[in-house]
Amino acid sequence: MAAPLAPASAGLGLRRGLLPALQAASRNDFDFLECAPENWIGVGGRLGAAFEALAARHPLTCHGLSLSLGGIEPLDETFLRRLREFLDRHRVALYSEHLSCCADDGQLYDLMPVPFTEASVKNAAARIRRVQDALGRRIAVENVSYYAAPYQAMAEADFILAVLEEADCDLLLDVNNIQVNAVNHGYDAAEFLARMPTARIASYHVAGHYDEAEDLKVDTHGAAVIPEVWELLRQAYRLHGLRPTLLERDFNFPPFAELLVELQRIRDLQRDGAGQARAAGHA
Repeated sequence: MAAPLAPASAGLGLRRGLLPALQAASRNDFDFLECAPENWIGVGGRLGAAFEALAARHPLTCHGLSLSLGGIEPLDETFLRRLREFLDRHRVALYSEHLSCCADDGQLYDLMPVPFTEASVKNAAARIRRVQDALGRRIAVENVSYYAAPYQAMAEADFILAVLEEADCDLLLDVNNIQVNAVNHGYDAAEFLARMPTARIASYHVAGHYDEAEDLKVDTHGAAVIPEVWELLRQAYRLHGLRPTLLERDFNFPPFAELLVELQRIRDLQRDGAGQARAAGHA
């Protein structure tokens, strides 16, 4: 397994639409790349060669799409074996997945919400523990955006905290998802952020979203990060400390220089956060 990423590091998603720009980029343009293993396991030819070259040149993290940690369908043990081989071969520093459901007698190709109940806590935690055993590593789970809640016997923050504790896993804290959910479901984003467990946060995600209406935001990863999300990231660094931070962009790609400007915004916030920590005597 690779050495952990530096807390003050900024990464980009390894997307096929960005391959030419990533291949031409300077080694210092970003600190790491993140990919979805499902999109690259078994890929050969020109695309496979391009991926292998980038993975050999840059530290790699992985963000899964298909484990359905909140679902009830049996885990795909064959896929878990292939996933472990992929993570080990590429010396992946961090593997994360979504705290959601994405399978029901087949792949749903979307991230569906799960009930916020004690039964769901037990179910998701058991599945996470099995995944950690199968992969031979701790994993991080991501707080996801959702638009309808099947049943909420507890608040979203309480549900996430309970799963993390029961599973003894880490958290990938997506600050854009906090902003989206806070608007869509009417809670305070800063209060939610403050309740997240500092010691379990392995990394952060930031992304842009789509404004369907004043009270409906859609997590698309297809736009620039908005000021409110940058502010939440600044607060996250202040409250919980620096962690490797990924800029997510999945489509509607701007000129690569614009993505580098957003990456520099991450680095600037990390620099400011490190300075505040030193001034407070925490570094």
